[in-house]
Amino acid sequence: MFVKVCGLGTVTDIDVAVAAGADAVGLVVSGTSVRGLDPERAVRLAAHVPPGVLSVLVVNDTPAVDAARMAGDLGIGALQLHGRAYREEDFAAAAEVFPRLWRATSLSDRPDTRVGAYGEEVLLLDSPRAGSGEPWDLSLLDTARPEGAWLLAGGLAPHNVGEAIGRARPWGVDVSSGVESAPGVKDHDLIRAFVTAAKQAVPQGA
Repeated sequence: MFVKVCGLGTVTDIDVAVAAGADAVGLVVSGTSVRGLDPERAVRLAAHVPPGVLSVLVVNDTPAVDAARMAGDLGIGALQLHGRAYREEDFAAAAEVFPRLWRATSLSDRPDTRVGAYGEEVLLLDSPRAGSGEPWDLSLLDTARPEGAWLLAGGLAPHNVGEAIGRARPWGVDVSSGVESAPGVKDHDLIRAFVTAAKQAVPQGA
């Protein structure tokens, strides 16, 4: 099970996530998010991610091409374009600058749920309000479950990620607010517990 811990804000957050076994860490650059990093801190944190762990730049209000340039400048592993603002043409334009793209969306937007539909290598399905910690109705996946490299996000935490994996059968999971003690403040014990629970979970029918 691929595990991404998102919205990290300190080098210690990264160290804890990596030591716990996370496969990817997310760095948010957004003027509307409590987890948003200023450019200077984003540079420092991106440089701290060790080899073998994927660093993911997450944006939701930055023009796609600008975000692609930023990802390249930071030495980021992948760029996650998050939300309905990014259209297929935005992905195409960004891919000319930075090829490793992730697409994050919500089923409430009735997206194309084919992995790679916009040229992305990974698809992430989130709750309608990203970063809110609100769970969503996983039964919606019964008629719209992607195939391939897709991540389940939205309302996940150590106590429920195992059940969610069992029901949704994703390729991976993503967590942010579910491992926080306060908005934007990561709880290191919760990070460890989440990664362990996700790695130990068994999808139904597996």
